[in-house]
Amino acid sequence: MKHTRVPLALIATVAASSLALTACGGGDDADSKPKSAPKATALDINQQDPAKLKQGGTLNWAVDQFSTQWNALEIDGQETSTLDVVESVMPSLWHSSESGKQVPNKAFLLDAKSETKGGKQVVTFHLNPKAKWSDGTPITYKDLKANVEAMSGKDKAYKIASSAGYEEVSSVEKGKDDYEAILTFDTPFADWQSLFSAPNNTPLYPAKYVSDPEKFNTAYINKMPVTANAFKVGSIDKTAQTVTMVADPKWWGDKPKLDKIVFHAMEGGSMPAAFANGEIDYFNVGGDPSAYKQAAAVKSGEIREAGGPNYRVFAFNGKSEKLKDPRVRQALFMATDRKTLAESNLKGLNWPAKTMDNHLLVPNQKGYQDNSNGLGKYDPKGAAKLLDEAGWKLHGKVREKDGKKLSLRFVIPSGTPASKNEGTILTQLYGQIGVKLDVQTVATNEFFDKYITPGDFDVSPYSMMGTPFAATGASNIYLSNGGNNDARVGSKKLDDLMKKAGHTIDPTESLKVVNQADAEAWKIAGMLPIYQRPDIIALKKSLANLGAQGMSDITYEHIGYTK
Repeated sequence: MKHTRVPLALIATVAASSLALTACGGGDDADSKPKSAPKATALDINQQDPAKLKQGGTLNWAVDQFSTQWNALEIDGQETSTLDVVESVMPSLWHSSESGKQVPNKAFLLDAKSETKGGKQVVTFHLNPKAKWSDGTPITYKDLKANVEAMSGKDKAYKIASSAGYEEVSSVEKGKDDYEAILTFDTPFADWQSLFSAPNNTPLYPAKYVSDPEKFNTAYINKMPVTANAFKVGSIDKTAQTVTMVADPKWWGDKPKLDKIVFHAMEGGSMPAAFANGEIDYFNVGGDPSAYKQAAAVKSGEIREAGGPNYRVFAFNGKSEKLKDPRVRQALFMATDRKTLAESNLKGLNWPAKTMDNHLLVPNQKGYQDNSNGLGKYDPKGAAKLLDEAGWKLHGKVREKDGKKLSLRFVIPSGTPASKNEGTILTQLYGQIGVKLDVQTVATNEFFDKYITPGDFDVSPYSMMGTPFAATGASNIYLSNGGNNDARVGSKKLDDLMKKAGHTIDPTESLKVVNQADAEAWKIAGMLPIYQRPDIIALKKSLANLGAQGMSDITYEHIGYTK
């Protein structure tokens, strides 16, 4: 499955992080009771026939970051708020069902077929001839070719988040006409349907703007010059922190039910009050019990829940001077009481507080198993022993080595009670084994760009937004050269296993290799999974075809209000 970084705070409102501040503000009093526990992988979107919905209306959607990079393929574009906005106006060749099954998005892809020819995997895409970019240019094999070349990883000037899948393509050729693209893979690629895919957070971009590194890296900064979907860009207002998408009259697919979607960037803590006051119609509750309670009390709203592919994680920076030794990172894994953290963060939510014991599969996915080999178990004595072996000896209350104290910076985004809560708990837990933790709160909008991406942290919490592609989706996180390998650790064994999983076509065999890779991810101890994040959305009751998506993606043109 593919994972997108999202700060815990950001996720409270989006999909990758945890909570928001308790907001003040009036709301409708109501006797709202939590729904029964959501069924894993369920879809909770008030699914309706679009033909029966109202025509028109505006959806005010809260996101927790006002992005600047709108190329979702570029490393800084891989953030949940960005993806929510971008995927409303950029094309995807695929839709995903709640079970993770991939089906062609007929607006762009009529069909696709994978077969073996001459010992190589050959995939033929038949594109919809009606599909056009917003500047009137037809969408053709040339766009697929340009995206593959940019995302292949061969030219390091392209600042890509991940080359997974694209690097396996040896050629993209024109078929019988411009609307037939023939992709040849030198080695079999199990998740070929993850290419040009919103479910994999890699929508298609126009050849004109990805054909050279300069345009790829900069053309979509602060603007979206060319799009293609049921909606198009109306305005990007930095002052108001809003992005407005309007229905595109030139759209060739199902007519959008909404007139416009307005994305409002705001801190997670302000979202519950904005929802109660009717300023926004949709926000991601994430793991915030306070937001859950406030949203559930709004008469015009409701909570929708499902088991999503997202999870909470702590990143341990292997390039940090005091964390270079894997024994130290392993010790911190063992000193982390994940069960207590899950119970604390999820208290007040209708969600089971269970630890997640796999980096690549969430508990409700086929093949999920615990490969931690003791590193996921809370064991402070074992942690202390490892630190002793690594040369960090107790001197008073804090361990020292070579005259330096074992003190670490726990960097968290502002306005996120869950992150603050985690800092408080970890300070106590790590203090018990002689590790001093200093919690540093930074601006939410700077959390990734100024701290996580440059590696200016020791330990940090955020969440991963997954996709249905277990074999290759997380490669950008765990490969040694992965674009989002924030832990900055890896191994040749892990690289080889993840590549093998992606090249294994048989699903059962591929899952075996995925679990072997997960076992190695535990050993190198860069990312510590904490718990599966519930997909909890607060929105207007009258909204249909939107909510807790599970493994599915959003069909933006089908979102609307009931009559």
